[in-house]
Parts: sequence; C-alpha cells; structure tokens
Amino acid sequence: MTYALLLLQLFWEFLKIGVFCVGGGMAALPFLYDLGDKTAWYTSADVLDMLAVSESTPGPIGINMATYVGYSVGGLPGALLATLGTILPGVILVIVLAKFLQHFRNNRYVNAAFYGLRPASTALIAAAGIGVLGESLFSPSLYRQTGNLADFFCLGPIVLAVIIWVMTNLIKPTKKLHPVIYIAASAVVGIVFKLGGA
Repeated sequence: MTYALLLLQLFWEFLKIGVFCVGGGMAALPFLYDLGDKTAWYTSADVLDMLAVSESTPGPIGINMATYVGYSVGGLPGALLATLGTILPGVILVIVLAKFLQHFRNNRYVNAAFYGLRPASTALIAAAGIGVLGESLFSPSLYRQTGNLADFFCLGPIVLAVIIWVMTNLIKPTKKLHPVIYIAASAVVGIVFKLGGA
C-alpha cells in the first residue's frame, strides 16, 4: 500500500468512527478495538496505552486517540488526517443542528431520536469500560499458557484500582483531591512497579 493510500485509509477509518461514535471518546473504544483487529495498526494492549495517554493529556479522549494512532501509523500527516476524520462529522452535525434544530425543537420524532441515542451511547461506554477493566485487571492468555489460576489476575493493577477506589470513595480527606493527582500518582506507580508488563 502506498503512503497516499495509507493516509486516505486513516482519514476514512476515523471518519467512520467520528460518524458512529455517539457519546464521547469512551464510546470510540469498541470501534478502535475493531480497527486494530482489522488493520493490525496496533494491538489491544496498545489501545489501553492510548487510553492512558489520552486520559492524561488535555483534550477530548477520542481526538487524542485518533491523533495518537494517526501519528504512529502515518506520521504528522497521518495524525492530522485521523484527527480531521474524527472531528469532521461532529463539526458538520453541529453546524446543521444549529441551523435547523430550532425549527424542530418540539418535533416528537426528533425528540424520540435523541432519546433513542441515550441507551446506545450508554451501552457503547459500558462496553468500553468493561473491556478496559478486563484488559487491565485480568490476563486470560497468561492463564491459558500456565494453567495457574494466580496468573489469571493482574495483582498489581487490581491492588492499585482498589486503593484508588478506597481513596476516592471512603477516605474523607482524599475524596476531594483533583483527579490529576490520581492520574499522575498512578503513572508513577505504574513506572516504578512496572505494572505494564513490558
């Protein structure tokens, strides 16, 4: 495949994600897993890394992930085209809605369509969350290799998740800490204890 075709494919794939990714960046995760399987541009583990980087950097998660994939596959032009593909449907939709929604504000079909989108986006976000949880806390492939039940659980990430849950929900002084503190502390713990496994 030529470089120009690769860039065109990047734009096209992320344009499709931008069209169907209703509900924000987390809703893009199922599409990103599918794209990785289809194109072999990245692995499922890479998606988790992209999510960690995207959550830790300013900007919308979906756009950050598109930029990350685009850059890793096609350099700077790839990053620009993947990002453009992701945001273009939303920009067009906002322009169209801003122009016409006022006329249809009380239309029962329009209201029903928006109401119908809620469970779809909720399901996409839930599927993404369950997928991330499974990839982060469990290792069925290692368990299949060794047959040892202890290898099924990723003990370090599970302990870290429990500690963060306790600190954000049960301990009063740490409940109000800014999420950036938890993100930065988790990154440091991951580096120090080599929780990524690589």
